[in-house]
Amino acid sequence: MSDHAVLHVKGRVLVGPQEVRDELWVVGGRITFRRPSSGGDARTVEGWVLPGLVDAHCHVGLDQHGPVDEATSEKQALADRDAGTLLIRDAGSPSDTRWIDDRGDLPKIIRAGRHIARTRRYIRNYAHEIEPDDLVAYVAGEARRGDGWVKLVGDWLDREVGDLGACWPRGAVEAAIAEAHRLGARVTAHCFAEDSLRDLVEAGIDCIEHATGLTEDTIPLFAERGVAIVPTLVNIATFPRLAAGGDEKFPRWAAHMRRLHERRYDTVRSAYDAGIAVYVGTDAGGSLPHGLVAAEVAELVTAGIPAVEALSATTWGARSWLGRPGLEEGAPADFVVYEADPRADVRVLAAPRRVVVGGSVVL
Repeated sequence: MSDHAVLHVKGRVLVGPQEVRDELWVVGGRITFRRPSSGGDARTVEGWVLPGLVDAHCHVGLDQHGPVDEATSEKQALADRDAGTLLIRDAGSPSDTRWIDDRGDLPKIIRAGRHIARTRRYIRNYAHEIEPDDLVAYVAGEARRGDGWVKLVGDWLDREVGDLGACWPRGAVEAAIAEAHRLGARVTAHCFAEDSLRDLVEAGIDCIEHATGLTEDTIPLFAERGVAIVPTLVNIATFPRLAAGGDEKFPRWAAHMRRLHERRYDTVRSAYDAGIAVYVGTDAGGSLPHGLVAAEVAELVTAGIPAVEALSATTWGARSWLGRPGLEEGAPADFVVYEADPRADVRVLAAPRRVVVGGSVVL
């Protein structure tokens, strides 16, 4: 279907959690709620309509070994698209995926550049591995390369102590975050453990990935400072397997990972109850496959977040947070059509009826 063809979408258009329209039109690849003069020739699609889903922690161009070629990146992006994910915040990738911007049939990507980690304190081949004196310079470089985000590795296994440990001194992250903000970029960080959180939040960070180490001491601080979290619960589900692999060599780390896993749902629900913004992210592209957005929304509901709020975390709320439009007059026609109301049962997200990208029906 051409980007210039007219599309008539009928049914229930979920413009917002409670704002529902009966129809929309697509003309020239953009949304309109006004019937066009050429409406009689339009193709009709019917169902329940949501803005293209958001995966706010996804790694196109990365697998468990490091960067991948363009053909593999394309397969990853297509898997996300066919699952209804049409906007990705790529939370760290060593691959150059700018070519995807020229593909009108693929999801739009907001890049955070390459991960920035402490030397020998992250997965091999993923990150710039540096020491604290170089942090500001590398953050500035990735702020210029990315699309308004920078990704730090806030904690990782410290082999000398045999457990998770913070990667950066307080002064280094304060200076680095200030530099990113000066350049117009927001900063997020991978954090599993408890000890890395306070320094990062008090240093002005904007978001924390995973956030399994949140406690009753740090949850109020996150809420006060307006720091969002992306829990990636489908990834946290792998902690027991990871722990089993480390029992012999790093038993303290393994026990810690199990504790974080056991309380994961309570952690996320406590954060939500405190008013912390929670967004959907799958962590696809490392050890996990792409296309898991529906599973992550279901995990948020299992954690106790109301279904409409879990939906917002991958649609209306997530798009607003990332500065991208939803189902608005004149917005790019990126949306997903379902057989039933996803507000009543988020499991509907697992079976898109139609996926529309830039006004073209691609699924």
